[in-house]
Amino acid sequence: MSHAVSRLRAERLARSTKPFIARGSRAPRCPGCRVIESYCLCAWKPSVNATSAVCLLMYDTEPLKPTNTGWLIADVIKDTEAFTWSRTDVDEKLPALLNDPQWQPYIVFPGEFVAAERVVTEVSVAPGKRPLFILLDATWPEARKMFRKSPYLDHLPVLSLAPEQMSRYRLRRSKRDDHFCTAEVAALCLELADDQQAAGVLDAYLDVFSAHYLGAKFQRPIDPDDAPHSHLKAFIQATVPT
Repeated sequence: MSHAVSRLRAERLARSTKPFIARGSRAPRCPGCRVIESYCLCAWKPSVNATSAVCLLMYDTEPLKPTNTGWLIADVIKDTEAFTWSRTDVDEKLPALLNDPQWQPYIVFPGEFVAAERVVTEVSVAPGKRPLFILLDATWPEARKMFRKSPYLDHLPVLSLAPEQMSRYRLRRSKRDDHFCTAEVAALCLELADDQQAAGVLDAYLDVFSAHYLGAKFQRPIDPDDAPHSHLKAFIQATVPT
């Protein structure tokens, strides 16, 4: 079954006037996980419950990139929505989601760039509500532009993360080790919202994705018994390879 990011990818491809060519695009990729078929990740897709939800605002070509980790979030967190970011042409479903009374939305962004009165560092949810984390899925320069030019987000509290660990993401490196990929940010948010089990599963799934992606790139064998794969085994329904 497709999820929000895969549907957004299909919509983006339908609007394209020319093909999007990613690195390594000549090799056949699995449509379910975007990894080269011989290193397919689909058997490792986990299932886990979470109270939290995620809203991905994705910069133009992000859904098309095989290294995009928003896809992993949508695989793991059932209540994930995804929208193409636009300054002026805003999908009407986005403000409807942000104003839905069941959610308590937070825009996740570094507090150093935000007015202090908007910044929070903890997730505190009112009775009857569930946390909704809005993630800007883009490169850092693009994310800063999105944050500045999205007035429909200006009324929301800004959740500022101060993680102590360095980024583990190895597929698209930032120039700064404290810039995290989208899935890492989501896992940190889940942990703050007491969704620790979902946070741990998403972290492990990111590591497994990275192992399979880099394994395909460098023709390395996959160890199905390493720590991340072993962590996922309790949360998958398919029969995993041996």
